[in-house]
Amino acid sequence: MSKKIFVTDTILRDAHQSLLATRMRTEDMLPICDKLDKVGYWSLEVWGGATFDACVRFLKEDPWERLRKLRAALPNTRLQMLLRGQNLLGYRHYSDDVVKAFVAKAAVNGIDVFRIFDAMNDVRNLRVAIEAVKAAGKHAQGTIAYTTSPVHTIQAFVAQAKQMESMGCDSVAIKDMAGLLTPYATGELVKALKAEQSLPVFVHSHDTAGLAAMCQLKAIENGADHIDTAISSFAWGTSHPGTESMVAALKGSEFDTGLDLELLQEIGLYFYAVRKKYHQFESQFTAVDTRVQVNQVPGGMISNLANQLKEQGALNRMNEVLAEIPRVRHDLGYPPLVTPTSQIVGTQAFFNVLAGERYKTITNEVKLYLQGGYGKAPGEVDEKLRRQAIGSEDVIDVRPADLLKPEMTKLRADIGALAKSEEDVLTYAMFPDIGRKFLEEREAGTLTPEVLLPIPEAGGVASAGGEGVPTEFVIDVHGETYRVDITGVGVKSEGKRHFYLSIDGMPEEVVFEPLNEFVGGGSSKRKQASAPGHVSTTMPGNIVDVLVKEGDTVKAGQAVLITEAMKMETEVQAAIAGKVTAIHVAKGDRVNPGEILIEIEG
Repeated sequence: MSKKIFVTDTILRDAHQSLLATRMRTEDMLPICDKLDKVGYWSLEVWGGATFDACVRFLKEDPWERLRKLRAALPNTRLQMLLRGQNLLGYRHYSDDVVKAFVAKAAVNGIDVFRIFDAMNDVRNLRVAIEAVKAAGKHAQGTIAYTTSPVHTIQAFVAQAKQMESMGCDSVAIKDMAGLLTPYATGELVKALKAEQSLPVFVHSHDTAGLAAMCQLKAIENGADHIDTAISSFAWGTSHPGTESMVAALKGSEFDTGLDLELLQEIGLYFYAVRKKYHQFESQFTAVDTRVQVNQVPGGMISNLANQLKEQGALNRMNEVLAEIPRVRHDLGYPPLVTPTSQIVGTQAFFNVLAGERYKTITNEVKLYLQGGYGKAPGEVDEKLRRQAIGSEDVIDVRPADLLKPEMTKLRADIGALAKSEEDVLTYAMFPDIGRKFLEEREAGTLTPEVLLPIPEAGGVASAGGEGVPTEFVIDVHGETYRVDITGVGVKSEGKRHFYLSIDGMPEEVVFEPLNEFVGGGSSKRKQASAPGHVSTTMPGNIVDVLVKEGDTVKAGQAVLITEAMKMETEVQAAIAGKVTAIHVAKGDRVNPGEILIEIEG
């Protein structure tokens, strides 16, 4: 008896999130929608994940308007989004009224299928989102964030699926965000899920380790009903198996998808040209990398981590950070590495490496995690680390959102007349700082998206620009031609600057020392810290908040600043007790390591 396999294509969301830092613009999606709509996909993933953030932060597009345009252009196809449970699309838990409002508006604006997951696989954090989706009359897909550890067993995943089924979900998805599945493990998990619960099973696996297509075939042979793929020009690597390849592989078998391979190939050629437009955002990690089976770092996290390390002048320490990530994950009780826990673990690992001492600095998000603010950890956390992070404070043992008061009324009041709709209020709710800036710029008519660089001609020079873009040079020396990519620039220290280069593909580190003081001077006028009462930071970042004012008396160890780096916040503490005599920073300022930010006299 034949069994048709249904396909969800990720080309409009996860594919470009994995390979191009989520930079594809709506203008490059709409022209191909007519053909996409004729394919006969079960669904198209078009929204959620990092797309909302990227639209507002970088592209200066209204994500709600993108959704409405895609809904109009794809009238015959289900539209799907990725929703982080109680985190929605942000990096914290929102109150229940915000979750309900967001889901309701997403449904009204065009979303048919909500893939709902929790970074901790704590099903308590899924309940309200599932209820909201069902209230809107849409498809609620309960999701297992797949990972491997001593506590993540087939039995545990099956138990989670059965809980989600009892909560009213319409289907269950295995979300393998890092490419950790192996073929036979996939077969065993799918077989167990099909045997012990009644919902259709979806398989979503990234191809980082080069195994995803084999995993999907084993899943299908063991009863899976749906697979996620990506049009070939945005497939493989840290993305997904190619749609055309899987359609061809299953064609003529009992699992034939019934999709038109020639139409898919036309779509693939369109996106082949589109991808070139975004060359500056290409991930360096698009080839097969089986290290993911050890460090478990998702593809999107690898590319973003590389960009952020480059900004910190520390790209040469990438391997150290990748080695530290599993150790931090063990200490935190084996959370799956998916947003936001991937950022939490990855940033803490970077701090540990940079400081040369583990947990010398602990981010606020790790403190909240260890307190139970994101839900119950899958395994046992390091109790010594927990005490170091939160002291004698109580650990939260209830659903974290139970402790949150309704927020929508306050959010509406805070954003005021800048919000022209409830959708605008929700944009502000997701990302207060960049959301407000976006709405202000829209009001003033000054929305300016990042510049897309032209594709450099052969032998030419590409200008630097955009996130994670190397500055490229072609240099001729005595008849020999060399290609030089400046891939990272270190922070100035003692008049010297470290540049991280690639010369004909070989990595190099070069130290430049300016010939005169004028050239060596930095743009910041702050002096370098030289006394115990000089408060400084150990890494570049932005000031989120100044917690003291001049004249205040502080204790040693008291938090005086909050800084942000790599999307994570950290408290900067006073080294001595005394009186605050000078403050050299304000909220929003960019700061560098070693600068005097606050002065304290003991």
